[in-house]
Amino acid sequence: MTKRAAWRDSLYIVIFGHETPAGRAFDVALIVAILVSVLAVMLDSVSAIQQRFGPLLYAVEWGFTILFTIEYLLRLACNPQPLKYATSFFGIIDLLAILPTYLGIFFPGSRYLVVIRILRVLRVFRILKLVQYIGEADHLMTALRASRRKVAVFLLTVLTLVVILGSLMYLVEGPEHGITSIPRGVYWAIVTLTTVGYGDISPVTPLGQALASVVMIMGYAIIAVPTGIITVELGRVTQRQVVTRACTRCGWQEHDEDARYCKRCGTGLAT
Repeated sequence: MTKRAAWRDSLYIVIFGHETPAGRAFDVALIVAILVSVLAVMLDSVSAIQQRFGPLLYAVEWGFTILFTIEYLLRLACNPQPLKYATSFFGIIDLLAILPTYLGIFFPGSRYLVVIRILRVLRVFRILKLVQYIGEADHLMTALRASRRKVAVFLLTVLTLVVILGSLMYLVEGPEHGITSIPRGVYWAIVTLTTVGYGDISPVTPLGQALASVVMIMGYAIIAVPTGIITVELGRVTQRQVVTRACTRCGWQEHDEDARYCKRCGTGLAT
C-alpha cells in the first residue's frame, strides 16, 4: 500500500507538477503532441492530402488518441481527488479531447471535433509561469461579470428590435421578394443590423430599401453599446488593481493598503 502511494506521488509530481525538470519536460512534450495531433486532423480535412495520406493521418490520430487516453487515466489514477480533477476545467477539456475519435467509430464526421485539443495548450501559462497574464484574464472576467446585467438588457432590446424590424420587412417586401416568413425577415434584420450583410436577402421595393437604410445606420450605433459597457467596467477593475497592487506572481489583488507581501503566496508587493 505504501509503495503504491509512493508511486502515485511520484507520478503526480511529474504529471501535475511543473517545478521539476521532469514535470516541465512532460508538459512541453504534451503540448508538442497536442499541436501535432491537431495539425494532423486539420490536414486530414483537406481533400487532396486526405486522398494521398488519409490512412497515415488516420493512424496518427488514433495513436495520439490512445496516448492521450493513457495520460488521462494516469491523471485520474495519481490524483488524490480524481473526481475534482475530472470535473475541473482542464479535466473536462482532457476528456473532450479524446472522446471525438471514439465517437467517430459510430459518427464518422465527429472525429474532426478533436481540434478541441488545442484548448489543452492553455497549460503553457502554467509551464512558463505566466500567472500575470492569468491575472489580466481575471480582470477581464470580472469586468464581464459586472456588466452582464447591462449587456443582457441590451441584448433583449436588440432581440425585440430585430423581431419588429423583421416583421415590418415581411409586410413591406413579402414572399415575392424573398422574405417568405417573419423568421426569415428577422434573420435579414440581424444580418443587416450587425452590418454583416451577406447579401442573400435584399429589399427590392423603395419602402423596403428605405427601411434597410435606417437599419444599417442603427447598426453602427448599436454595435458600440456593449463595447462601451464592458470598457467602462474594465476601467473600473483596472483602477481597483492600481489601488490594491496586484501580486506579480499569483495575480491576487485584495491586499491591505499597507501590505508589503502578498497574503496568498508571500511575494513582495511593489511599493
